[in-house]
Amino acid sequence: MRVLVTGGAGFLGSHLCETLLKRGDSVVCVDDLSTGRRDNLAKFADHPKFTFVQLDVSTALNIKGRLDAVAHLASPASPPDYHRLPLETLAVGSRGTENALKLAERKTARFILASTSEIYGDPTVHPQNEQYWGNVSSIGPRSVYDEAKRFAEALSMAYSRTRGVNVGIVRIFNTFGPRMRAEDGRVVSSFIAQALNGDPLTIYGDGQQTRSFCYVDDLIRGLVAMIDSNETGPINLGNPVERTVQELAELVLEITGSSSNIEFHRRPVDDPTRRRPDISLAAKVLGWQPQVSTEEGLEQAIQYFRSHAGEVSAAAAEIAGAQFEGMSQASHQAAPSVMAEPA
Repeated sequence: MRVLVTGGAGFLGSHLCETLLKRGDSVVCVDDLSTGRRDNLAKFADHPKFTFVQLDVSTALNIKGRLDAVAHLASPASPPDYHRLPLETLAVGSRGTENALKLAERKTARFILASTSEIYGDPTVHPQNEQYWGNVSSIGPRSVYDEAKRFAEALSMAYSRTRGVNVGIVRIFNTFGPRMRAEDGRVVSSFIAQALNGDPLTIYGDGQQTRSFCYVDDLIRGLVAMIDSNETGPINLGNPVERTVQELAELVLEITGSSSNIEFHRRPVDDPTRRRPDISLAAKVLGWQPQVSTEEGLEQAIQYFRSHAGEVSAAAAEIAGAQFEGMSQASHQAAPSVMAEPA
C-alpha cells in the first residue's frame, strides 16, 4: 500500500508512519511542523519508502502518484496547543479535512479520520459507546477542538454518503507513550516531567475525575486495523481500564521513584468528570483490544523521557506557565486544562 499520513510528524502520526513502513508500505508524511517535530521522524527519515512533505493541509493538499489510503491525523491535540492555535485548529478540522477528503476521492483511496473522545464532552452516559451523541459546549474554552472534530466527522460522512468516499472514523481516547512532548500539557507527559524534575505534580480539582489511558503501540494497531478494513464507524479506540487522575499521579511517582508531592488546584471549566470507552465494537469488527497495561506503558514512557533529560528540564517553565495561564483563565470561566486532554 501507499499511505498518506497528515500530521505524520506528530506523536501519533510518527508512530503510524513507522508501523506502516515496518510492514512494507510506502508512506507519504505531510506536516506543517506547528506541533509536530522532525525529530519524531529521525528513525526512518532515510527509509527508501518514506517521503516527507512540509505543508499546511488547510491551504492545499496535492500528492502525486497512487494513494491507497489517506490517514488524516493533522490537528493540534493538547489543550495548550489548541488554545495557542484556535483558528488553525478550526481550519485543519474543516478545510484541512475537506482537502484530505477531496484527495482521497481523486485517488479512490480509503480515508481515515482520527477523531477524538472529546466528541462525548462531559458525558452523561458511562462508559461511552459510539451511539452516544455527547454533551459538548459549542462556545466553551475547549470548543475549538471539540467542534473542529465534530464538524470533521459530519463532513466525512457527507463525503461518504454523497460522493462514495470509503470513509472510516475512529474516536481516540487518551493515548500516551514515547515521542510525547514534555511540555505539551497532557496529563501523562506533565506528571512524568514534573516527577523527573522534582517538581510538584499538579492536579486540577480533587483528582477523582477519571480517564482511561491507552499505550501508543496499542492505539496504532487499532488505526492500522481500521485502515485495512472497510468499516465506516465511528469506532472507539482506547483502553477501558478507568483510573482517577490522582491514581495516575501516584503511579507515576511510584515508577519514577520521585520524592515530588502532589498539589491540588481549582478545576477548569468543562473538564470531563468521567471518561471511559466502550470498545465492544472495535473488538467485534476489528478484532482489536489493548494489550499493554498502563503500568507497562508508563515504564516505557518514563524511560523515553529520561533519555530526553534536556527537553524534560526545559519543559519545567513551560508547564508552570501553562498552569498559571489555566488558573488565571479559570477565574473567568475559560480555562484550558492539563488534566483533561483530548486524544
